[in-house]
Amino acid sequence: MKKKGNLPRRFESLSDLHRVFGLPQPMHPLVSIINIEDVIPPMKESFDSFILNFYKIAYKSTLCGQAKYGQNYYDFGKGGLIFTAPNQVFETPKSSGSGYVFFIHPDFLLTYPLAKKIKQYGFFSYGSNEALYLADHEKEIIMSVFNIIDTELKSRVDAFSQDVVISQIELLLNYSNRFYNRQFITHKAVYNDLLQKLEEVLDDYFRDSKPLNEGLPTVQYLADQVHLSPSYLSDMLRSLTGQNAQQHIHNKVIADAKEKLTTTEDSITEIAYTLGFEHPQSFSKFFKTKTNSTPLEFRQSFT
Repeated sequence: MKKKGNLPRRFESLSDLHRVFGLPQPMHPLVSIINIEDVIPPMKESFDSFILNFYKIAYKSTLCGQAKYGQNYYDFGKGGLIFTAPNQVFETPKSSGSGYVFFIHPDFLLTYPLAKKIKQYGFFSYGSNEALYLADHEKEIIMSVFNIIDTELKSRVDAFSQDVVISQIELLLNYSNRFYNRQFITHKAVYNDLLQKLEEVLDDYFRDSKPLNEGLPTVQYLADQVHLSPSYLSDMLRSLTGQNAQQHIHNKVIADAKEKLTTTEDSITEIAYTLGFEHPQSFSKFFKTKTNSTPLEFRQSFT
């Protein structure tokens, strides 16, 4: 049985989070911006990890220096942003770093379109090693938005306060989307090498007959092979090729299916199982959706 101290400490409220980490009570119960240098690692409560019931956007200057992508290093000397969705597990910090953290409780977004839209920003599912590294002018923009939100939270609440903060959150997310796209473009040479690696991974998967035992390759499998999160991999591929990771897998399946249909005498059923489909009907439906013809019609067109 695990000791109580080894279980993640769950924070449901910002007030509780501020108290445990030695911070003043938040100016708003559902939103807060803190200076990381003000954080006091908890001593009275013993826990190795914790779970937040909030969105977290952290700017950390400790990301400064050279960031490695593939076999190359890129210098972004002014730190970067890390995004996490609610209910993620964090290690308890042993010491304070530098930077700022913006917490947003999901309830703060209720009744606003952003409550649904925020889930569409893929970077909330990226890994911590997939941070958004900011150039100088990008940092100035992000910090100006942080400052506006911080000023608004410290001001007297009126009928427009929440509207203003919500609009600034959306602005922050839209800028982050733009800057991530820039990051994908500026690292295009590295990601082109990654594209080649993905093709090799898919080729090996089908050549080794893995589909017979493991089914169709998943986005998670593909991401694991190149050491990226599924969300980051899909967004990176979409920015470079216009197609996400799932579509790349489907393209490979169709290409292999066409080859087998035209160069072998294997039955449609045998081809379906070889490609990883559990049922031949599923393969036929998939092929029809992608090519506008059934596997049999495609094969007959070559006879």
